[in-house]
Amino acid sequence: MCDTCGCGTANEQHHHHKHGHEHDHVHTKTVTLEQKVLAQNDALADQNRSWLAERGVTAINLISAPGSGKTFLLEKTLEALNGKIKCAVITGDQQTDRDAQRLAGKGAKIHQIETISSCHLDAHQVSHVLSDVVEEGTQLLFIENVGNMVCPTAFDLGESFKLALLSTPEGEDKPIKYPVLFATAKAILLTKMDLADALDWDLSACRKYIQQVQPGANVIELSAKTGVGMDAWLDYLERLVQ
Repeated sequence: MCDTCGCGTANEQHHHHKHGHEHDHVHTKTVTLEQKVLAQNDALADQNRSWLAERGVTAINLISAPGSGKTFLLEKTLEALNGKIKCAVITGDQQTDRDAQRLAGKGAKIHQIETISSCHLDAHQVSHVLSDVVEEGTQLLFIENVGNMVCPTAFDLGESFKLALLSTPEGEDKPIKYPVLFATAKAILLTKMDLADALDWDLSACRKYIQQVQPGANVIELSAKTGVGMDAWLDYLERLVQ
C-alpha cells in the first residue's frame, strides 16, 4: 500500500454500501487528491529535467517488477562503462541500502533512497539528491525505481525516458497485463535470457505481446550473467551520449 499514489486507497474503497451519493463523494475526493499529487510531482519533475539538461545528463528511469535483474544489470553495466562514460545511480527500495552496497566501487556515484511506505520514487525525492549524486562531467544517470510495474509509471521523475525490464521467469504476457509501462518505455530489455530454454519461455509470444502495446518497440534481449546481448545494450547507451 502506498501513501502517495493512491494505490492503497482504491483497495480500501472496495466495500459494500447502500448510498451511491456517499461513494461518489469519496471517489471524487480521492481522484482530486491524486490529481493534485501528480500535478505537484510533474512540476518538480520539470525542474529536475531542466537541471539535468543544463548539465548535459541523460537520465534513464528503470522500471520493472522486483527480481527482474535491474541491480545485477547495473553492476555489469557500470563495470563495462567505467572509464568510458561517467555514470551516476539513484536506486530506490522501500528499505535497506543493499543495492547501493552492491553498486559501490564500480566507478559511479551511488545514492540510495529508502521510500519506506511508498511503492515508487517521486520527483521530490529525486530532487533532493541530484546535486549530491550528479558530479561535474556526469553523462548518464540511472534511476533504479522501486520494483513495481504499475505505480512508478505514473510518477515522472524528470528522466529523459523510461526503460522497462522483463525477465524470462515472469512469463511472456506481462506487456499486455501491464500495458502502460511497456507502451511508454523508450526501450524494453528482456533479461535473464540464459534461463529461457529451461523455462520453456516463448520469445516470439513475448515479442508479439510487446508489439500489441507498442508497435515498433526497441527491444534488446540479454543475459547480464552470461554476457549475451550486453554488447547491444552497451552500444545503445554509448549512442545516447554521443
